[in-house]
Amino acid sequence: MTDTAASLLKTPFYDFHVKQGARIVDFAGWAMPLMYRGIIAEHQHTRQAASIFDVSHMGRVKFSGKDAMRFLQHIITRNLQKAVVGQSLYSLVCNPAGGVLDDIIVSRFDDHWLMVCNASNRTKLLAWFEQHRTGFDVIIEDQTFETAMIALQGPQVIAKLEQALGEPLSQIKRYHCKQLRYLFFNFTVFRSGYTGEDGVEIICGNKLAQMAMGFLAKSGKDPRGQTLQPAGLGARDTLRIEAGMPLYGHELSESINPIAAGLGWAVADDKDFISAAALAEVRRSGPAEKLVGLHIEGPRTPRADAAVLAAGQPVGRITSSCPSPTLNRTIAMAFVPAAHAAVGAALAVDLRGAPVAATVTPLPFYKRPA
Repeated sequence: MTDTAASLLKTPFYDFHVKQGARIVDFAGWAMPLMYRGIIAEHQHTRQAASIFDVSHMGRVKFSGKDAMRFLQHIITRNLQKAVVGQSLYSLVCNPAGGVLDDIIVSRFDDHWLMVCNASNRTKLLAWFEQHRTGFDVIIEDQTFETAMIALQGPQVIAKLEQALGEPLSQIKRYHCKQLRYLFFNFTVFRSGYTGEDGVEIICGNKLAQMAMGFLAKSGKDPRGQTLQPAGLGARDTLRIEAGMPLYGHELSESINPIAAGLGWAVADDKDFISAAALAEVRRSGPAEKLVGLHIEGPRTPRADAAVLAAGQPVGRITSSCPSPTLNRTIAMAFVPAAHAAVGAALAVDLRGAPVAATVTPLPFYKRPA
């Protein structure tokens, strides 16, 4: 065991990562694989074929009881009134001022709801739920440590899994889920992901996790030698940046509201909830700053919080950036004043004292072929 991993939480797949030669890092208190073969190789394999990501560090919280939906309606920004069993919805948990406590996905089942949240925010959210549960008949169970979660992402994923499991997974709609059983495996398949590719996320019991990983990796082989290969957090980050997906602590935080982050579509205007008044005011007056995409000239990549310049003066800040393996150019997301957010606007980025030209471009940078 490495010194890095000795005092960290470990997912059920930790031994698998070590055997595969992964570089282990501390991510939100968890020992997680940064990469196996290399970030670019894993990124490209995901775009071209199929990859397995361990996402068991993410929080999984079950809500049941008579008032489970009424409680969630009070807590999150999306309106769940029309959600059907088997549907998943991207949403946000916000404070009364409209700042984001976390972005989450909540799914409806026959007798409960399941929320998946970010690892770094799980304990904060659990405390927030306890603070606001008075008056609601709701049972809140943290299932993070008794379940495992993996994401299988890439254009070949659905076909590989259908062949391996004998289930018509292609019939599961995007942002829907289904509970399945294969041999003695009980698991839930969600048609979702964080890469911009097609794929699924699977939650299963802890005891079956290692066996499931071995089964999936073996079943992912085909005569051409393409396999479901493991990929780490490094590729997951570059993939989500290309797809224009926010990361908490970068594009979202308690000082950033979802409308400024381009997530107004995930904020209901037809129900009352914590932060409803604050977000209605932001919607009415318009956000002071907006999240934009930037194409940056040259090969250098700005760090998070690097200044965005207009006419030589700081006006905004970089939130995420990377050299895009798919587009073969440097890309970034940034918050800039609304007056500078128009597509095509000419800006610059301060790269350690040297201004480098940047152009506002639509998000996402990458969309998978239809």
